[in-house]
Amino acid sequence: MKATIVDVAKESGVSVATVSRVVNGNYPVREKTRLKVENAIKKLEYVPNLQARELNTQRSSSIGVVVPSFDNMFFAQVLDGIEERLRRSSYSLLLACAQNDAAREEECVRDFITRNVSGVIVVSPNTETAVSEFYENTAARLPLVFVNSARELAGISYVTSDQRGGARAALEHLFHYGHERILFVQGENSDSYRIKEKVYREIMRERGAFHPEDIVNVGEGNRIETVENTMFILMDMMQGLAPTAIFCCNDLMAMGAVNACQRMGRRVPQDISVIGYDNTALSQYTAPKLTTIDQHMGDLGREAARLMLKQIEENVTENVMLANTVVERETTGFRME
Repeated sequence: MKATIVDVAKESGVSVATVSRVVNGNYPVREKTRLKVENAIKKLEYVPNLQARELNTQRSSSIGVVVPSFDNMFFAQVLDGIEERLRRSSYSLLLACAQNDAAREEECVRDFITRNVSGVIVVSPNTETAVSEFYENTAARLPLVFVNSARELAGISYVTSDQRGGARAALEHLFHYGHERILFVQGENSDSYRIKEKVYREIMRERGAFHPEDIVNVGEGNRIETVENTMFILMDMMQGLAPTAIFCCNDLMAMGAVNACQRMGRRVPQDISVIGYDNTALSQYTAPKLTTIDQHMGDLGREAARLMLKQIEENVTENVMLANTVVERETTGFRME
């Protein structure tokens, strides 16, 4: 038979109220008493009733997390970081996928609100939703944390990677190998693409090497289909262009770019260099292995969880920016004449 809180109280020789205080951590208990209760819990294999605990503490033990897609490993690695940090607290994670759709993203957040979550973390919020009043109104109701969003709203905590610095580092890496005609491959409805494009335009103009036709939009950028879509789009457009390098806004696009080059008989990196962004786990298993920019996704997730807990427990918002770094593997180098 499953042990109850009454059984734990009898085993440890304390009141039910004392056991509740130890389990919930909401009132101080003497160290000797706490150890007796914890030993009884372990001996009886007692599992607290979550619903009863939430009624007692008057707050949910769940944090909602919304991601745009399950196909891009970037989001999976951010989730790993969030879960790792929450595992050390009394909170669990509820997950929803927005399917790269602004309306669906709002629906996911509203659903979490009806489930009485303690807060919501939104990974790479859709640009259409981020500029609307929806999140501003939601932030007045419960704690919100954005991961990789450039739209700062009152009452929301932010953890972002330095994508301006990362985009500049990617281009400087290509310049180091003598590349000047560089294609820029992006998707749509994401602040991360917009930031990288702005940096690309600024730097290429400074060097007198900007060509509007070198900016390639492959549409939806976070589905597994992005790899194939990018490949076909680049195979079509590169027929009339002679770029020596391709800078892609994520690793899915970069994989598609490598595939396009190989199908066209262009060796990577001997004929053309390719650099991705994110440093997802798959980037080191491509052939050749992908040079990319590391966003340190696990750290993004851990920081997002920390900021959420800080909002819940202290009602304090905070903005954090993490550095991006170049991870050089096999898809970039000097062009061989």
